[in-house]
Amino acid sequence: MADEGQNYSMFNSRMLVDVVGDVTDEALKASRIKDIIGVLAGRVFNWGQRKSLFPLHLGIKCCALEMAAAGASRFDAERFGVFFRSSPRQCDVLLVNGPISKKFADPIIRLWEQMPEPKWCIAMGECSISGGPYFQSYNILEGVDTIIPVDVYIPGCPPRPEALIDGFDKLRQKIIRIGAVPSDARPETEAPLIIGDE
Repeated sequence: MADEGQNYSMFNSRMLVDVVGDVTDEALKASRIKDIIGVLAGRVFNWGQRKSLFPLHLGIKCCALEMAAAGASRFDAERFGVFFRSSPRQCDVLLVNGPISKKFADPIIRLWEQMPEPKWCIAMGECSISGGPYFQSYNILEGVDTIIPVDVYIPGCPPRPEALIDGFDKLRQKIIRIGAVPSDARPETEAPLIIGDE
């Protein structure tokens, strides 16, 4: 027998997880259960991604009133799984709803980079799509798509709350179609969706 002073804590929990993980990983690879679990988990995550969208609660100009109306009791976007959040680290949709000045471009990019992958962008209103009445102004960008990739365009000045809810539905259809892939790994041929353009 070993002496009573021997330390048995040398085989700690991390080593146990490593040993068990290696054995189970080889067994899962041999039985192809790992592939089945990967496919099922991917489908569950895709379902969860499209059924609960968390747009950033960011109001830039007058389209922010329509965004607030869409979240209020009359239109109630929450019943469709749209929950507005105030932190970019908890969001997966950047809803740009106003003109982007050259001074405000850096904060928009910073907010976009703080959001975890997979993330999506919706350009709401003429100002965020093309500059609106400030088109070719010296200090307004001609669309938010010049600095970040846009997935859905919602035209209008301002667009109605129903159009915003329809835009979230179009984004759900896009997530179903291409999956929840990171924004830098999306195919270049995937054109953004335009609401009302059928």
